[in-house]
Amino acid sequence: MEKIKPIVIKSKDEEFTLEFNRESIKFAEARGFKIEDVSNFPMTKLPELFFYAFRMHHKNVARDKTDKILFEELGGIPEGLLERLAELYAQPFEALTIVEDGEERKNSKWSVEM
Repeated sequence: MEKIKPIVIKSKDEEFTLEFNRESIKFAEARGFKIEDVSNFPMTKLPELFFYAFRMHHKNVARDKTDKILFEELGGIPEGLLERLAELYAQPFEALTIVEDGEERKNSKWSVEM
């Protein structure tokens, strides 16, 4: 499993690292967010995804601030941003999947027999 590099956005005064972990995804899901809705409702869901990407490293950044960064400071969605956000969102789910036969989970102390 290849680690996806986080997104870093910065100005001369501030820097933010955008990334997801299980907690940030659970936070989004608890508020009704579904990643598949981004393609169906991009004007609503893409700004939400952008906001939730702040959660892992910057829990106290408010939605109005992330909207301002996205729409005013960045001037919209830079090329490649949506794809990278989707990759970062998917990455924590890889930890939930089972490895192929014959491979061992790193640091695994438990096994499952069926």
